[in-house]
Amino acid sequence: MKLSAKSKAYMIPEYSLTGDLLSFLTCNLQYRYQNKGTLPPSMPIQLWFGEFIHGIMEEAYNKWISEKLEFPWDWKSQIRPIEDMIDLRLQVRGLYPPTTQFYSTVNEKDVEITDEHERIASGRAKTAINTWGKHLFPLIDSAEVLIKGIRNMPSYDEDKSRSNYYGINGVIDVLSSININEIQNDSKSNNEIINYLKANEGFNKRIKSLKGEEYEIIIDYKGMKRPTYGSDNWNHHEWQILTYSWLRSKQADSKTIVAGIIFYLNELVPSYEDLKSIQEDVKNGNNDVPISSNDYELITNWKDKKKYPDLSDKFKMDRSIRIINIDKKTINESLDKFDAVVEDIEESLIKETNGCKIKDAWKAEADERTCLACDFKTFCNNKHSKTKEIKIP
Repeated sequence: MKLSAKSKAYMIPEYSLTGDLLSFLTCNLQYRYQNKGTLPPSMPIQLWFGEFIHGIMEEAYNKWISEKLEFPWDWKSQIRPIEDMIDLRLQVRGLYPPTTQFYSTVNEKDVEITDEHERIASGRAKTAINTWGKHLFPLIDSAEVLIKGIRNMPSYDEDKSRSNYYGINGVIDVLSSININEIQNDSKSNNEIINYLKANEGFNKRIKSLKGEEYEIIIDYKGMKRPTYGSDNWNHHEWQILTYSWLRSKQADSKTIVAGIIFYLNELVPSYEDLKSIQEDVKNGNNDVPISSNDYELITNWKDKKKYPDLSDKFKMDRSIRIINIDKKTINESLDKFDAVVEDIEESLIKETNGCKIKDAWKAEADERTCLACDFKTFCNNKHSKTKEIKIP
């Protein structure tokens, strides 16, 4: 009896936009070690805060739903218990808070929390809830929405490619349903998010071209400052919302998506490094939101590291919210870019599988700030990863 040969294993590669594509674009080689080599960063400060603020906003919404608390919330009695819950949840996963940014009581007993324990991560959590919670929570239709889709593998080659398709997955932080007629008939809403939408020219143009009443808005939280206008991060975040819009549109219960909103929550309580970046953006004309003459003078003339400029709440709110306009053309452009990055990742994987050295198969082209915080800089060829030589006389 003739036995047939075992068929070649078949799998469809899965890619997430934040975990794979944006990570790969930050640095190909770092992505290879951390995501494909499962070598986590030793000091994942950005990762910790991103997970922390997402957890805080989700649990705060759940608390608001169950208790209908009035705003503003008290930090010590109403917000700190949520922080303790998220801190414990993250530590179980191996994510420990930086002690300079958050006071953890996971390993301490009978600690009386006072206002002195409110470090910057807690300050951001409190301000995010009290600034945006009262406007955002009533608009939420659902939170943590899993979205998935499938696309043709770019430049598919039967002999080389791993699959003729690839999967995309992601999680929408917040999905909001809005009634356009109610928005248009209300000249001045008590909801600041609605007011920001109504003041956006692209949003108004979009809703005039559509028929119907009920639409959706995709909302995403970022535990970072607003990116410099026109920078790679600026473009990548828009690309993320547009890709999420396409994925959401493939789900049976979806409505037409009229806009995306990103909240850059660090802007509400900026750190020293954030303020320096904001100052640079303003001086270089890369600040894309209105700024008063008073705020302009405060930020451009600021020099004292120990005394931060007292920027207005309006300026900080304006910088913390970003509206992404949605249309078919920009969605298709974002998907083409997604395909191009998947093609680059697949190409690097195939090179390594065929015997190419890791550092030759994966490029190291990160910026200086990424390199300085990277655990792999000691054996990386990127010029930013090399410290300057110190000459001893």
